[in-house]
Amino acid sequence: VQLQAFGGGLVQAGGSLRLSCAASGRTFSDYTMAWFRQAPGKEREFVAGISRSGGPTYHSDSVKGRFTISRDNAKNTVYLQMNSLKPEDTAVYFCAADLRLLTVVVWKYDYWGQGTEVTVSS
Repeated sequence: VQLQAFGGGLVQAGGSLRLSCAASGRTFSDYTMAWFRQAPGKEREFVAGISRSGGPTYHSDSVKGRFTISRDNAKNTVYLQMNSLKPEDTAVYFCAADLRLLTVVVWKYDYWGQGTEVTVSS
């Protein structure tokens, strides 16, 4: 599967952005999907994940209540709605896919998009 993430940009603290990740190739609904992020000088970290059906989701504690992951299997797209953004949310955001069950572990995801940059100004 090929992934392309977009929707990043510059936003003021307290603002919102919606990231999208479009998939092509193999059947999209076969894949667990997730969003990760990587800030300068830091390791890539899990942000949110969603099961194949779009049912169970999981959000990291740092974004819970502010970010929401969702997917539209008919459009082969996964989304990350980000509200109440903070400067510490500044990072490159990556979407990832895997055929296995939802996990927060970076190296277990086999497929990655190119990343989209989010900058939150204070």
